[in-house]
Amino acid sequence: MTTEAPTAQDSRYEAVSSRDARFDGVFFFAVSTTGIYCRPSCPAITPKRRNVSFYRTAAAAQAAGFRACRRCRPDAVPGSAEWNVRADVVGRAMRLIGDGIVDREGVAGLATRLGYSARQVQRQLNAELGAGPVALARAQRGHTARVLLQTTTLQAAEIAFAAGFASVRQFNDTIREIYAATPTELRAVRPGRISPVDGGSGIPLRLAHRGPYAADRMFDHLAAHAVPGIEEVTGARGTRTYRRTLRLPGGAGIAEVGERPGTGGWLECRLHLTNLRDLTSATQRMRRLLDLDADPCAVADRLGADPALAPLVAARPGLRVPGAADAHESAVRTLVGQRAAGELVAAHGERLDAPSGGLTHLFPRAEDLTGSGPPALRALAEALAGGDLVLGPGADREQAEHRLLRLTGIDARTAAAVRLHALGDPDVLLPGDPALPPAADTERWRPWRSYAMHHLWAAAAAPGSLKSSGRTGRAGTAGRTGVPRRTRPATAAAHPYG
Repeated sequence: MTTEAPTAQDSRYEAVSSRDARFDGVFFFAVSTTGIYCRPSCPAITPKRRNVSFYRTAAAAQAAGFRACRRCRPDAVPGSAEWNVRADVVGRAMRLIGDGIVDREGVAGLATRLGYSARQVQRQLNAELGAGPVALARAQRGHTARVLLQTTTLQAAEIAFAAGFASVRQFNDTIREIYAATPTELRAVRPGRISPVDGGSGIPLRLAHRGPYAADRMFDHLAAHAVPGIEEVTGARGTRTYRRTLRLPGGAGIAEVGERPGTGGWLECRLHLTNLRDLTSATQRMRRLLDLDADPCAVADRLGADPALAPLVAARPGLRVPGAADAHESAVRTLVGQRAAGELVAAHGERLDAPSGGLTHLFPRAEDLTGSGPPALRALAEALAGGDLVLGPGADREQAEHRLLRLTGIDARTAAAVRLHALGDPDVLLPGDPALPPAADTERWRPWRSYAMHHLWAAAAAPGSLKSSGRTGRAGTAGRTGVPRRTRPATAAAHPYG
């Protein structure tokens, strides 16, 4: 339970009373008289203040003995934007746990990646979040199991192992504790149709987000920079579908996401997985790519206070920063550009056993690129393959940037661009970018400078803007990836929203 001051808890209760969806995933509240925990926007009657306690995570509420509300489904909320902002061990741990590291490598594997002992990680997570890595991973497994129960016709035993449980008994016990229902009872209250999980249907998901979501801008970016063989965007603007291949721990996968946001604040997604154990990883990677855990209200409040940015923020509510489904892939693409990335896929990518539409390959592993291309690409691939450079959800961003700068052919702009997109850092400016106002007080934009950068690029690319003309094409190219124009292919799109 949170140890915040009474005034902070009173503010949280006000958010619950007003059913403020902006705080979904930021905290949870539990009701002692009913034994359930909910998201702040739960439509049920607001409980009395004396019966309410607050928790930073769903896992902490579950550890305290509360079960998930069946009405608001608090386990399905967007993740807290705080974990993307924070660069400390707790923030890095939360990103790694979300990617399924504890299920695959245990607490010891998590601790090794963080550079701490397992005891230190356990202590810090318990002290701040009220739950350790095992409890956090268990809550995530429970959510994955509920999704599979309510969207597929898989047998309970198959779901248990696909969700990461060690045994069917552990699966049954966890479902009862979290949802106060057996797996059979939980499946009976499924919200929609069940998918048979075959090659034609996949696993349907709703990827939740908070606040407005500028899906048109995100899909413009995805369409402009799709690499043939691993990505494609189909359909007309407003109803497009983005499709891409995923290299996952258990095998290959294909993800499909629809452009049109649902009225409840979500995007339709469908995952086709070789190994169902990859469901959590695939989901989290698409969330990072689409920046679904962002807090657009917090971004707008901070950036909108700057007179130079206020009209840009008002013109594009819910603008997100495109992230990466695979950090290694994103770093390579940042360095070589779109056209060269397509050539690398064709020459070194792994072919899918069953191509789907325009999706034919997985992006090459770093190991496959160590002897290919110019010196900068070889140096980057060797650093990634050898482990000297660590990129991914739990990477130390400062350390990663410093190591990037030591590599042949990577300058400060390129390193910052990798940090921006591959590492999902919300507080990055590309040094010397012409889109930056000359006298801007960029310190006022923290911790959302990446969003400021994208607002400036979007404005520069807008029709009628001087910066969208040929005279400033160099600014657009550098803004997209941080690589100087001389290294970019001539056919590369000139701007993130070009």
